[in-house]
Amino acid sequence: MPDAVFAALPTTIFEEMSGLARAHGAINLGQGFPDDPGPEVLRRRAAEAVLDGYNQYPPMAGLPELRAAVAGHYRRTQGLEFDPASEVVITSGATEALAAAFLALIEPGDEVIVFQPLYDAYLPLIRRAGGVAKLISLSPPHWRLTAAMLEAAVTPKTRFVVLNNPVNPTGVVVPDEDLAQLARLCVAHDLIAICDEVWEQVVFAPAVHRPLMAYPGMAGRCVKIGSAGKMFGLTGWKVGFVCAAAPLARHLAKAHQFLTFTTPPNLQVAVAFGLETLDDWWTEMPATLAASQQRLAEALTREGFAVLASQGTYFLNVDLAASGVEMGDRDFARLAVEQAGVATIPVSALYETDPVTTILRLCFAKADATLQEGSHRLARARDLAHRR
Repeated sequence: MPDAVFAALPTTIFEEMSGLARAHGAINLGQGFPDDPGPEVLRRRAAEAVLDGYNQYPPMAGLPELRAAVAGHYRRTQGLEFDPASEVVITSGATEALAAAFLALIEPGDEVIVFQPLYDAYLPLIRRAGGVAKLISLSPPHWRLTAAMLEAAVTPKTRFVVLNNPVNPTGVVVPDEDLAQLARLCVAHDLIAICDEVWEQVVFAPAVHRPLMAYPGMAGRCVKIGSAGKMFGLTGWKVGFVCAAAPLARHLAKAHQFLTFTTPPNLQVAVAFGLETLDDWWTEMPATLAASQQRLAEALTREGFAVLASQGTYFLNVDLAASGVEMGDRDFARLAVEQAGVATIPVSALYETDPVTTILRLCFAKADATLQEGSHRLARARDLAHRR
C-alpha cells in the first residue's frame, strides 16, 4: 500500500496549472521556465561532450572539473571558500540536493523551521525523513522575518531551518537585517541552516544576494544549494550543487549516492565550462530579466493591477484584493486559465496553514509579446470575475 506521507499529497500546483494551460491553449505565466533556449555556447558544449566525451558513470560526487568550477565561482562572486574535493557535491538538480540534505541530516522527531509561502517539495521531503515542520508564515507586501517570530518557533527539539533566498514565490531578496537575525538564531540554538539559494544569480540591482553562510558563525552550520539550471536558464538540465563544511558534506554525499548516484557527465562538462568562461553572463542575464520584469509590471499596472515589488527570481506577484478582485486566488487562477487563456500560480497553494489568499504569482521570463498578451488576458479574467 502507498505510504500515507505521499498517498495523501495533491498534484503539485505547478503541474496542475501547466496541465490546464496545455488543455486550454493558454499562455503559461505560471511555471517558472524561460522562453529563451539558454546560452548556445553551453548547449553546443554539452552536445560535443556527448559525441566526443565520456558517457559512462562519472564520479559519484561530480566531475572534479565541475567541483573546482563551482568552488571558483563562489569564491569570485560571493567570497566563499570551498575545498572542491571535500566540500562540494554535484547533484541531479537542486531538488535532489534538498532531498539528500533532508534525508542525510534529519533524524525522526527533529523539528525543522520552514517559512511559508514555500517551495512545495520541502514539506513532503522533510516528513519522509521523519522531521516535524514548524511553519512560520510571512505576509505581503514585504514578507519580512522578525526576531520574535523566529524565537517563538524554536523548541528544544529544533535542529534545522530551511531558508529560500532569493525567495520563490515572492521575488524577495532577503534583507541583511533579516539574514543577520536568522544567523544569530542558528548560532544561539545550535541549528543547521539548509539554504536553497538557487536564484542567487537572478537578482536585480540595487538588490544584492548575500549567502547566509557568510554571516558570523555560519560557515560550519550551513548547507548551501545552488542550481545550474537557474543560473543559465536551462531548467531541464537538472544540475545542482551542494556546498558545506566537510563533516556535513560527507553525510550529504552518502545520501546522494543512494538517490541518483550521479549526474549526466556531458551536462557537468558544459556547466563547468560556463562557470569558468561566461563572465559577462552574470551581468547580462539579470539585466535582461529585470527589463522583462519591468515590462510586465508596467503592463499589469496599466491594466489596473496592484503589483508587488520583485527583486529577483523569475516572478512577480499581483495583489488581487488591491486590484479590485474579490475572488480568492485559487478560484481566480482557475477562471483565468480556463476562460481567459492565461495560467498563473495562486500563492495560497504554497502555504500549508492559514494561507494568504489574495496573491497571484506570474513568471516574467517570457517574450515581450507574451507578457503583453498575458496582462491583457489577466484583465479579461478580472472582468469575468466581476460579472459573477
